[in-house]
Amino acid sequence: MEFPRRRLLMVSEELGEGDLAALKFLSQGHIPMRKLEAIQKAQDFFEALQEKGMIEEENLFFLMELLYRIRRIDLLESHLDTSREKMERELQIPGRAKVSPYRYLLFQLSEEITEYELKSFKFLLGQELPKCRLIPQATMLDVFTEMEKRGILGEDNLSVLKSLCAEIDISLLKTIEEYELKLGKTKGLFPIVILAVTHGYHTGLIMNTFQVKKRWLSQRHRGAAQEALKRVFSKLHFTIAEHRDLTAEEIRETVNIYRCKDHKDKDCFVCCILSHGKKGMIYGVDGQEVPIRELTTSFTGQNCYSLAGKPKVFFVQACQGDACQEGVNIETDSKEPDDSVETDARFQLECIPTEADFLLGMATLQDYVSYRSPCHGTWYIQALCHHLEHSCPRGEDILTILTAVNREVSKKTCQPNSRKQMPQPTFTLRKRLIFYVN
Repeated sequence: MEFPRRRLLMVSEELGEGDLAALKFLSQGHIPMRKLEAIQKAQDFFEALQEKGMIEEENLFFLMELLYRIRRIDLLESHLDTSREKMERELQIPGRAKVSPYRYLLFQLSEEITEYELKSFKFLLGQELPKCRLIPQATMLDVFTEMEKRGILGEDNLSVLKSLCAEIDISLLKTIEEYELKLGKTKGLFPIVILAVTHGYHTGLIMNTFQVKKRWLSQRHRGAAQEALKRVFSKLHFTIAEHRDLTAEEIRETVNIYRCKDHKDKDCFVCCILSHGKKGMIYGVDGQEVPIRELTTSFTGQNCYSLAGKPKVFFVQACQGDACQEGVNIETDSKEPDDSVETDARFQLECIPTEADFLLGMATLQDYVSYRSPCHGTWYIQALCHHLEHSCPRGEDILTILTAVNREVSKKTCQPNSRKQMPQPTFTLRKRLIFYVN
């Protein structure tokens, strides 16, 4: 028995049923599905790889990669004379990896999904997949395979899976979004909307860097969040210019265009950003980071003199980390607090700090994720548009409105883990800000 086959035999003897299922799943695209489904033993799987030229006498790298992907480092070290560190270095070489990044993404998701979440997936897919394929013994890899067969999952068709993950566990959705960012598959996910106001009303900039795609679990229009923003701010006398699919550099260029504009006839500036993000950052379609502070400081009195003394308002819908917020029970009064406020719509020229008159409304606290409903869109933008639309005509100022937004979003719960979200407005406004509706 030649040396490579002896190694293959020793490896096969230590592979369990779950290991073999994972290896077969990761090898799709190299071995026909029909042949994979008939394989019941690891030795037969290795024979199939040899027939396809994926395992050769002097080249066992594909097998090494497979074992590395399923985390059988012990077999790499004991039978294939390599290590985790060596494999990590090898897989950094362009073109070296043979396992599809898409298929590895699905395998990673299957490893993260709990037994309870697996049952939730099966329940939600009850009308899409045959019941015989959703038996209790079916694994998440089995479910993914059936979804692919039915045409509701593919390398360029992740919308159904993303909707399910948003419904079941937002951290799973984040894994998919990070995969899309890494591979530059976020085209169509990041528009930017610029709002500039006509003379005599408020000035506004809205940057929207996250396009909400059409959801599988609903028939709502594509771009529900930005459409809501455009509708509401149009009523508030903003004119709208929309820019989609911008890289990080293009975001900077777009901001710079508006920074350099003459805003002397405008009263206010608003920028809404909908994007993926992490602490203090948003992403462009190329996955590159743009610091939120870099965007806001572009419009300080020093950098944009025509907006000095005028309110500059930023609304940011983006995750700011990976942590999830927990709920806590409290006792509440039976009566809501009085929300009445004074208003002041005029801004007088005076010597003021360059950082004055800013408002930054974040969808979530730093370090935490933000959520969106698969049917209705992001919690924060839903609440923001609702309260702007209904409270501005009553003359309520923006901080009162954002307090109501905080209250509404804080009441929402992401099931099944009872996760919460708490928006965070910060401001240096010197006067109360009202958007008039005439």
